[in-house]
Amino acid sequence: GQGQLGGALLTRLRQLYGNGNIINSDINKPTTEESQDGPFHFINVANKNDMQRCIVENKIDWLVHYSALLSAVGEQNLELAMQVNIEGFQNVIDVARQHRLRIFCPSTIGAFGADSPRNPTPDITIQRPRTIYGVSKVYMELLGEYYHHRFGVDFRSLRYPGIISAGMPGGGTTDYAIQMFYAALQTGKYKCYLRKDTRLPMMYLPDCIRATTEILQAPDESFRMRTYNVTAMSFTPEELVEEIRKYVPHFEVSYDPDARQAIADSWPEVFDDSNARRDWGWQHSYDLSAMVEEMITLVKAQTEESERVAKAAVN
Repeated sequence: GQGQLGGALLTRLRQLYGNGNIINSDINKPTTEESQDGPFHFINVANKNDMQRCIVENKIDWLVHYSALLSAVGEQNLELAMQVNIEGFQNVIDVARQHRLRIFCPSTIGAFGADSPRNPTPDITIQRPRTIYGVSKVYMELLGEYYHHRFGVDFRSLRYPGIISAGMPGGGTTDYAIQMFYAALQTGKYKCYLRKDTRLPMMYLPDCIRATTEILQAPDESFRMRTYNVTAMSFTPEELVEEIRKYVPHFEVSYDPDARQAIADSWPEVFDDSNARRDWGWQHSYDLSAMVEEMITLVKAQTEESERVAKAAVN
């Protein structure tokens, strides 16, 4: 895919296995650069024939499935979210069973709900999410586990926390943690849609990609479950602001919670990922201070480049 996470994982997998051995797929036209980096196929997850043709013609053995509408966007378009997140995954795992493929599909902190223990949240507990995104991910987790036990499908999943990267976010409840960096460096002001004390689990993109490649590479016998929590840190908007102010001292933030606050209030505050650390050796590299230091550098470079391009276009 060409989203925030799919694109980053695609780059890493091509580094590991060679550009020609990893096929990128999406329903959107790839950029010129993406077309040159390796093979691309148009695949709509709502159409099994698209997937089956690509799998058979290219002798595929792994499916990495990222296609989904995220939490906030999903609530605005329920019908499409059900089609992509639920029917799409059903098609993907059916094809994986038919062609004996291994399959990875990420889950989320949004797979938990207000009845779940929030600090810490273990791998196995009450879930009962209250968004279609979360409901679809619980369905994915349970169906993947069922297909593993019933049909022997090698299904693997990680429950991602909020993922922070220098790329623009895709409509999730934790997007504020990316937007703040751009606001700090571009305008010096930001209005946050969550309360300042809203604590959520987070992870910097390089750690997320490494966790994903590690679970893809881990031997199947190391797993005691098919879906694992992974995390690196937990923080609040206020704590992130204080860290950013070490680099942008006059950064001003106001708080005006909207509908996303109710979603965040039903999610974990702290993830317990001890099983991932014990079973297949997961260890994060970035804490809050290290992540902020690197994000400031990356976002500043992107902002300066955008300004340079804009000035060149005017002239």
